[in-house]
Amino acid sequence: MSLHTWWLFFLAVFLLCGTPGPNMLHVMTRSVHFGARRSVAAMAGCLAALVLILFASATGLSALLMASPRLFDVLRYAGVAYLVYLGIRAWRSDAAPIDVDGRALVPSLSPPAMFRGGFAIGISNPKALMFAAAFLPQFIDKARPEIPQFAILVATFAATEMFWYAVYGIGGQKLAGFLTRPGLKRAFNRLTGGIFIGFGLALLGSRP
Repeated sequence: MSLHTWWLFFLAVFLLCGTPGPNMLHVMTRSVHFGARRSVAAMAGCLAALVLILFASATGLSALLMASPRLFDVLRYAGVAYLVYLGIRAWRSDAAPIDVDGRALVPSLSPPAMFRGGFAIGISNPKALMFAAAFLPQFIDKARPEIPQFAILVATFAATEMFWYAVYGIGGQKLAGFLTRPGLKRAFNRLTGGIFIGFGLALLGSRP
């Protein structure tokens, strides 16, 4: 892979990953409630799902979904249901003020549970497979071995995504300092809940 091609890919991915989406919103809300350090498990879950999607796309799973609209619909409806469920749960969550003293934060979720939640968010969008199938091949030089190129692209994508997870995680932790009043906490919960529901409804209208 030429350096020029890699730079083009990196710049595109840097802007793409920085755009708020379900993964970034999930990381930020976990950081608001549990702190950036404890939200690392959620970041790892989201990242594991992303890498799995990228490799699945590279191995042709996206072609299977495109050839089987019924399978795509099953996965799509499951993703919609999960995102809407998260939105409703966030909307109705406790409005108690956030204790910004890191030593006083009591983790109500274990790291494995936070990992599973992050993974479920990341894997719940089958449209990501279609995107990866259309996006990655544009940076592949057919005259060179493809597997090393895919490995470079996936590694670059994963590293860039993790950078933005850290940015959103630190931002969420700082945001927690402003949510010390129940009214503000309730407004934050309803805003994030509404956004999750919006992501779900947007996924509902997607097609392979």
